[in-house]
Amino acid sequence: MFVRTAEGERQIGSWAAGTPQEGLAFYQRKFDGLKAEVELLERRLSTTNLDAKDADASIAKLREQLVEPHAIGDLDALRGRLDKLHEVAEQRRAAKREARAKQQAEAAAHKERIVVEAEGLAQSGEWKATGERLRALVDEWKGVPRLDRKSDDELWSRFSAARSAFAKRRKAHFAQLDAEREEVRARKEALVDEAESLADSTDWASTAQRFRDLMKQWKTAGRAQREVEDKLWERFKTAQDTFFTARNADLDQRDAGFRENQTRKEELLAEAQKLLPISDLRSARQALRGIQARWEEIGPVPREAKPRLEGSLRDVERAVADAEQAEWKRTNPEAKARAEATVRQLESSIAKFEKELERARAAGQQRKAEDAEAALTARREWLAQAQAALDEFTR
Repeated sequence: MFVRTAEGERQIGSWAAGTPQEGLAFYQRKFDGLKAEVELLERRLSTTNLDAKDADASIAKLREQLVEPHAIGDLDALRGRLDKLHEVAEQRRAAKREARAKQQAEAAAHKERIVVEAEGLAQSGEWKATGERLRALVDEWKGVPRLDRKSDDELWSRFSAARSAFAKRRKAHFAQLDAEREEVRARKEALVDEAESLADSTDWASTAQRFRDLMKQWKTAGRAQREVEDKLWERFKTAQDTFFTARNADLDQRDAGFRENQTRKEELLAEAQKLLPISDLRSARQALRGIQARWEEIGPVPREAKPRLEGSLRDVERAVADAEQAEWKRTNPEAKARAEATVRQLESSIAKFEKELERARAAGQQRKAEDAEAALTARREWLAQAQAALDEFTR
C-alpha cells in the first residue's frame, strides 16, 4: 500500500486480508480518524476558550501522528490545516498576553489607588470610620489580581506600613484615653466616697452646699469607662438622694411648726404696707422700726413663704428709705444756699441784659438787641427752673 504526497510516493504497509478496495478502505479510515481529530481541534479553537498552551500540545501530537502516518488521504492538506491551527493558537497566545498585560496594568493602577488612599488615612483621627475603611481596602486588595512578585511586594509593603502607622497611632490614642479614664475613675471614686460619708449628715445647710460642690466637680471631672461610670453615678446619686430625702423630711416637719409664724408675719406685712404712700415720714419711720423688731421676734417661716414675705417687707423699707433721702435733700442747708445763690446770680444777669437790650434799642442796634433778647429768654427759663428748685426747700 502506497500514498502520494508532495514529497512523492511512500509505502505505508501491505494488505493481504482481502481485496485491494478493502485495503484502500482500511487505510482511508485511518486517515479519516486523523482528519476527525484535526476537525475536533478546529471546533475547539473556534467555539471554546481553549488555552493556547493546550492547543499547542494537541497540534504537536497531531503533527507527530502526521509525520509518516499509515493512512491514505490528502495528508498535505491536513498538515496545512494544522499549520493554520498553529497560527490561530499563536494569535490566541498574543491576545492572551495583551489581555494579561492590560489586566496587570489595571491591577497595578488599582492597587496604587488603594495604597495612596491608605497612606492618606494613616494620619486620620477618625478611628472607627478609618479602621472600617482600611479593612474594606484589605478586602478590595484581595479581589485585585496579583502583579509580578516584586511590584506586588512593594505595593503591599507600602499598604502594610500605612495600616501599621494608623494602628500604632490608634493604639496610643486609646492607651492615653484609658489612662485618662482611669484618672477620672479615681477622681470620681473619691467624690463617691465623700458623698457616701455625707449621706447621713444632719448639718443640712453646709452638707447641702457640699453636695452642690461635689456635683460641680463631678460634671467637670470627665467620663470614665461607661460601665464604671454608670456604677459610680448610681452610688453617688444614692448617697445624694439619701441626704436630701432626710433633709427635706426634716425641713417639712419644721415648716409645719412655722405656719403660725407665717400668719403673724402676714399680719405685720399688711400693717407695714398701710404706711404707703408716706405722708408723715417721722411717724412712718417709727412705725416701721416697731414692725421690724416684732418681725425678728416672730422667728422663721416655711421655706416657700420666706422669699415673698421678706421681699414685700423690703419694698416697704425701700419706700421709707427713699422718702428719707428726698427729705434730706430738701432740708440740706448747703443745697438750699446753692439754690439761692443760683437764683440771685440769674436775677442779676437778667437785669444786666435788660439794660443792654434797652441801650441797643435806643441806639437802633438791631443785631445787639436780638442777641440781648435771646440771652434774656434763656436766662428767664433757667431762673424759672432754679426758683422751682429753691421752692422745694421752703415747702
